[in-house]
Amino acid sequence: MVISLLHDETEVTALADDLELFRYVYRPGEAQLESPRPFFHPVRTLRGDLVTLYRPHDHVWHKGIALSLPHVGTENFWGGPTFRNGAYVQAHNDGVMRHDGFDVADVKDDVVRLDERLTWVTESGQTPVTERRRIAATVLPDGGGDGDGAAWLLAFETTLVNISGAQIVIGSPTTAGRPNAGYGGLFWRGPRSFTGGTVMTPGGTGSDELMGTRAPWLAFAGRHDEHGRSSTLVFRDSPANFSYPSQWFVRSTPFAAVCPAPFFDTEFPFDADAALTLRYEIAVADGSLDPAACARLAERAAARDLLPAEE
Repeated sequence: MVISLLHDETEVTALADDLELFRYVYRPGEAQLESPRPFFHPVRTLRGDLVTLYRPHDHVWHKGIALSLPHVGTENFWGGPTFRNGAYVQAHNDGVMRHDGFDVADVKDDVVRLDERLTWVTESGQTPVTERRRIAATVLPDGGGDGDGAAWLLAFETTLVNISGAQIVIGSPTTAGRPNAGYGGLFWRGPRSFTGGTVMTPGGTGSDELMGTRAPWLAFAGRHDEHGRSSTLVFRDSPANFSYPSQWFVRSTPFAAVCPAPFFDTEFPFDADAALTLRYEIAVADGSLDPAACARLAERAAARDLLPAEE
């Protein structure tokens, strides 16, 4: 397959031959309430099946796949209400992750490469965090391997720098007192038809009871409406991350969602002038893979280093 990239003033689109793999919207036009930030949607398998959901009516701030953090000190870069004192409260604290520019946006050796600069801006106009974001994607030449379904790989790395002049405590609704709500990080919202799908980790197969599990990877298999085909996403945590193996925020019901959650139940003191790097890979595969096939994809994601230290 030939990989190409289309680029306009608000988004970039990665294609494999004529198939759209993903659209990365880096200048979204949503309301402040939804914490506008870059996101991936639509994201498709190599058969063209859609595996993301954008702006669902139950949580309009859910945007495909997006870096989203609900508790950055007193600020919210997730969207919507903030959990405080035992309840969700709609405060004037929904920030924006502002795209400042790309240093790289091209295709080299059939690998999409994006190197992006961003500034996090609070609703009151403060700029506590700057970010460098690196993204890469490629098609795995022999699919998932060992007869597994065809697959492609998305690599995501963020480096945050605290420029606020003071320590920022990063947490989650769980660190604020709500059990099993440790979301915050690289968050995926799946299609409606994936509700009730299968969750897999190295320790076995399950569903919502795997919320908060620590594991080096987690996979989610779901079925599509219309034609009834299935797809599987394998999310891999990086051993370089401070929280490895991360706890996972995962839901199969009432909707499909996955997030490697480094701040799940423990606050992180982000010191002034400090840098925090987090890295993940997502393999997007055709078919309903079993845990062994998911483990192979996670291993291949680790071996295929799409974001080398610096070229």
